[in-house]
Amino acid sequence: MSSLAQPPTPARRRTAMVLRILAVAVAAVVLLATAFAVTRDTASAHGSTIDPASRNYGCWKRWGNDFQNPAMATQDPMCWQAWQADPNAMWNWNGLYREGVNGNHQAAVPSGQLCSAGETGGPRYAALDNPGNWQATNVSTNFNVKVHDQALHGADYFLVYVTRQGFNPLTQRLGWNNLELVRETGRYAPGEGTRENGDPVLNGVSITIPVSAPGRSGRHIVYVIWKASHSDQNYYWCSDVNFGGSGGNPQPTATPTRTPTPTPTRTTPPPTTPPGNPGGPGGCSATYAVTGTWSGGFQAEVRVTAGSAAISGWTVSWTFANGQQVSNSWGATITSSGSSVTARNAGYNGALGAGASTTFGFLGSQTGSNAVPTLSCTAA
Repeated sequence: MSSLAQPPTPARRRTAMVLRILAVAVAAVVLLATAFAVTRDTASAHGSTIDPASRNYGCWKRWGNDFQNPAMATQDPMCWQAWQADPNAMWNWNGLYREGVNGNHQAAVPSGQLCSAGETGGPRYAALDNPGNWQATNVSTNFNVKVHDQALHGADYFLVYVTRQGFNPLTQRLGWNNLELVRETGRYAPGEGTRENGDPVLNGVSITIPVSAPGRSGRHIVYVIWKASHSDQNYYWCSDVNFGGSGGNPQPTATPTRTPTPTPTRTTPPPTTPPGNPGGPGGCSATYAVTGTWSGGFQAEVRVTAGSAAISGWTVSWTFANGQQVSNSWGATITSSGSSVTARNAGYNGALGAGASTTFGFLGSQTGSNAVPTLSCTAA
């Protein structure tokens, strides 16, 4: 019998063709599923006006490392009331947005609530609407507005408004009828802008928008709307300015020695992990929540709660499962060893009464999955 290969029969040729068609179909399904997964997991955009600084970004920039300093009450009173109302408005300076607006901003955001984006997220940002002596940036009637696109999502447009002459931000809440649209931009492609390298928190790109607001003098509000390009996600920012003079508020200088005050009680989003250790007598528990994500990074908040007895300090530890790394933190001293992370209370928030809570937060990097870790809390 000859060992030479026989030419394929018609039946074999048909079978090979069917197999090739099936292989192509399977590949197409895999590609479609991959594309869907990438789309579904696309990070939410984040950003703010950074010059002139939005109210909550400015408060975070000036006082984030010293937010319980009582000197703030006299040096920066509107920031003080905002920190007392909900510190998360400042920690989440880059997340003041509404979704599903469909271009109808005036319907989505009521007058009197423009600076809080219609109290988006409940009462978190509500204190930003309060009139008063917010720190103001001195500008001329021709000036630049710099916005930061932290997640490199680009923009369908930016709308820049300035309050009309006669509006008094010291005594009036901002309404739509107080505003004049002075600039509407076109589209910005994802990643378009100037990369920020000086501040690790501003790890995206900044876009500079020239604007003109003739006929203004004195105190005003610059109101910016950013329609992000990746979804119907709309950001709303109030920045206080002083036209034509040196009468704006000076930069506050935080007092080096401060008297700690109790951490204010505040409402946070539902935690994404159950408590760690049971909060028994002299014990504590901790919960972990991811409060924002973007390409290559995320922001998280940890709430520490004392048990049925007061504690004088606490330590929270966890292990990241997916190679995440902490890059910046507030409200705790965080150290890492490989994937193991330890967070110890700051000087002002270690002592907690029975059942009392405090929070700390951090920025981190991620390269793929971002699984929520299991926390362990130990009381001093």
